[in-house]
Amino acid sequence: QVQLVEAGGGLVQAGGTLRLSCAASGSIISINAMGWYRQAPGKQRELVARITSGGSTNYADSVKGRFTLSRDNAKNTVYLQMNSLQPEDTAVYYCNADIITYGLGVRVNYWGQGTQVTVSS
Repeated sequence: QVQLVEAGGGLVQAGGTLRLSCAASGSIISINAMGWYRQAPGKQRELVARITSGGSTNYADSVKGRFTLSRDNAKNTVYLQMNSLQPEDTAVYYCNADIITYGLGVRVNYWGQGTQVTVSS
């Protein structure tokens, strides 16, 4: 059993900052890519940022230069530093990870429960 536990969402004014974290736990052999997606009301879920086990990152164009994704492999945790937040960043943010576990022995994609980020104008 794998759990992705997210933290750090909340309400912030435009121009403010938030830091999200996502910690993976369970019978984990290895974690490949980890990252964040978001879904605003009435919109499809979209990639925000993703990082490989080797540290390579990719970002949505809308967040480049404002968001920074980092990873602590020893803690199975990723951090999303969000600066210069805008009202259009308002969404539920979901952690996502590709994980190989002792039980299954194959790579499976997991999702967190989501954390709300609200940016007021």
